[in-house]
Amino acid sequence: MSDTQQRIADLVKSSEVLLFMKGTAAFPQCGFSGRAIQVLKACGVEPKNITTVNVLEDEAIRQGIKEFSNWPTVPQLYVKGEFIGGSDIMMEMYESGELQQALKPA
Repeated sequence: MSDTQQRIADLVKSSEVLLFMKGTAAFPQCGFSGRAIQVLKACGVEPKNITTVNVLEDEAIRQGIKEFSNWPTVPQLYVKGEFIGGSDIMMEMYESGELQQALKPA
C-alpha cells in the first residue's frame, strides 16, 4: 500500500463521519461538496462532528481517494469506516431515510 493509500486508510478508520471534499465545511469550493455538507446537516450531524479533507490542498489525496474507493469523483463520504458515495448517492439515501440510519450513533 502506498503512503497516500495508508494515509487515506488511517483517516477513514479514525473518523466517524469523514468527507473528502473540495474546500471546507465552512467554505465549500464546489456545488457538490456544498450539497454534501447540507445533506449531512439536514441529517442532524453537527458540523463539528464532520471530519473534512480538502482535496484541493493535497494532490496526492485528490488522486489517491479515487483509487482508494474506486469512485471517480469528489466529494466522497465515509461513515464508520464504510464508503457511502458521492453527493448524488447521499441525496438519494437522505430522501429514503437510509443515510439518517447510517449516521445514527452505534
